[in-house]
Amino acid sequence: MAHGVSYRWRNVRIEGGGYVSGLVFHPAVRGLIYARTDVGGAYRWDRARARWIPLTDWIGAKDENLLGIESLALDSADPQRLYLAAGTYTTSQAGDAAVLRSHDQGRHFERTDLPFKLGGNELGRGNGERLAVDPNDGRILFLGSPDAGLWRSDDYGAHWAKVDSFPAVATSPSASARNTWRTQPIGIVFVVFDPASGRHGTPTPVLYAGVSTRQTSLFRSVDGGRHWSAVPGQPVGLRPSHMHRATDGNYYLSYGDEPGPDTMNDGAVWRWQPSSDHWTDITPLHGNGKPPGFGWGDVAVDPSDPKMLIASTHHHYTPHDLLFRSTDRGAHWTEVFAHSVFDHSGAAWTVGHAPHWMTTVAIDPFDPDHVMFVTGYGIWASRDMRRLDLGAKVHWWFQDRGLEETVPLGLISPPQGAHLLSAIGDLDGFRHDDLAVAPLQFQAPPRYANSESIDYAGQRPTLIVRSGYLREPFGPAVRAAWSDDDGRHWQAFASEPPDGDGAGSIALTADGSAVLWAPRHARHVYITRDFGRHWQTVQGLPGTVDVVGDRVDPRRLAAFDPHTGALFASHDGGVTFGPIRGRLGAAAQGHDHVQLQAAPDAAGVLYLAARDLPLLRGDDAGNVQQRFADLTGVDAFGFGRPAQGRHESTLFVAGRLDGHQGIFRSVDDDGHWQRINDTAHRYGRITHLVGDPRVFGRVYLATSGRGIVYGEPMETAP
Repeated sequence: MAHGVSYRWRNVRIEGGGYVSGLVFHPAVRGLIYARTDVGGAYRWDRARARWIPLTDWIGAKDENLLGIESLALDSADPQRLYLAAGTYTTSQAGDAAVLRSHDQGRHFERTDLPFKLGGNELGRGNGERLAVDPNDGRILFLGSPDAGLWRSDDYGAHWAKVDSFPAVATSPSASARNTWRTQPIGIVFVVFDPASGRHGTPTPVLYAGVSTRQTSLFRSVDGGRHWSAVPGQPVGLRPSHMHRATDGNYYLSYGDEPGPDTMNDGAVWRWQPSSDHWTDITPLHGNGKPPGFGWGDVAVDPSDPKMLIASTHHHYTPHDLLFRSTDRGAHWTEVFAHSVFDHSGAAWTVGHAPHWMTTVAIDPFDPDHVMFVTGYGIWASRDMRRLDLGAKVHWWFQDRGLEETVPLGLISPPQGAHLLSAIGDLDGFRHDDLAVAPLQFQAPPRYANSESIDYAGQRPTLIVRSGYLREPFGPAVRAAWSDDDGRHWQAFASEPPDGDGAGSIALTADGSAVLWAPRHARHVYITRDFGRHWQTVQGLPGTVDVVGDRVDPRRLAAFDPHTGALFASHDGGVTFGPIRGRLGAAAQGHDHVQLQAAPDAAGVLYLAARDLPLLRGDDAGNVQQRFADLTGVDAFGFGRPAQGRHESTLFVAGRLDGHQGIFRSVDDDGHWQRINDTAHRYGRITHLVGDPRVFGRVYLATSGRGIVYGEPMETAP
């Protein structure tokens, strides 16, 4: 195993940037809040430092599926206990789910694997909570699954057994939903106990479970979960998403025609009185029930005042989703945002991002002025909600310090200008002048939903290009852009190639005289020497390749098919390509997740890797100069500043060294490796990696939902 070097790991600050799918306040401890995300793990709010603390960075590449947190649960009698229902996808390729159990508020976890899958990044992920702890007997937990029914644990989540008596509708086709790609199981979306029905130290007899179906959906048990029956008089025709108990014994439920968050065109908010089995429709605003309509994301109850409610719309995109507040159990409502001010100073990029996917609203049990709601890009919070009662403005701030959930799709660290530029899923991308400051997005237009590829010219590093795509077909918008001032200002290409669908791989020659673009779904790769005024078809390349510009010689470029391992090279500035043969070309054939990079300081030198290959150094003639055989698989690699007294670039690798997963560096050409991360800093699977060419030892990591992480040696980290 490689000798270790101590590193300090931090996020490049963006704040938020992804869907926070749930929030839970602890009912007995002031300031103890947890957040779950669909792809970025879970967080605990640090009240003293006013920032979120990530709790799941210890999860590595092998278990990356556990970074989608489908549900979280707290023990109301023991604030040290935390439970996470972890599992990102229900597809056949995804691993089974697990319950992660903590005795110290998420500082350490124990794991119990489950015999089914969870969909922390699938439809219905904003519903909840599926996982619940008995408030009178903390040994007992219930978990509603997407397609395996209801499950129970009697030993603090260590072991689980299926509740066979739960109604079969939970696993029926009606408890599923379809998005663009496939039909997904949704199943049981919440479990709620009635604490007043029992006494401390014994199991709570009355509890409820909601199934995401338009049929009968709410079920009750009066014997601690052994037997279940439908609650009488309940509404049908819509799917429940949340259920909350008020201290006066009333229950409040939000409904939608779909589970969300992708779409919802109808919905309602209901109040139910168990003592009389009386249901009351208290929906603040009714839509027409047809596309483009809207439903309801959540309805929260003030734990200190059962009359005070806050409800959120879902999919009300014109002009944005809305928040309504009632002080009389839903008899009358006031729209909150019409009387609100939003402070964007902590994360200036949020200007122009309207609230949406507001599937959780939470009210602080110790402070009714402190209200939080989630969005598809982070958390907003207020500390003065009751100003609304005085006719004054409610103030909101972006409560996301420490919560980083972007999905970077590309990173570059040029030798001049900003140390880092990023291509980001859903947020286009950023120029990071100061790693500790949340920057503005790339200047628009153009503004992309995703920037998917970004590159700079090796000998003219202030020239940068990027490609992306737009979520909506905004007329003739061109989906590639260029900047000649280090990403400060951008200009769209004059046109797109004659076929393709934007995004895809884009690369510059070393001198910046030509751009090669392989758009999505294109049959060919194209070259332009005037930023899209004229396009020429590149000869010898299929449209499925990624293109790599040599950093030194403008006549040289390479290309590779990441799914077949086919390699190509050009020696005429990208006009024509031919196959790379020899040992280097043969090494990649038939492999998936292939990566190819040009050396930063030598013409024609290429590095080749894959998840099931060692790292190879060779040239564009197909010769292999070095095989790093102790690297048995590579997820990502890149180059950084040479160590003092050496001329060769530092090589960074995320992958397996002698079978051990980690992040490693080598400062020499002989492949002597040093591990630079530890078991607390794994970040799931690293998808991209670049070293800083100006700061020795610094490396930037692209994660699959924890944003951009950078590491520096302890002896140099400030």
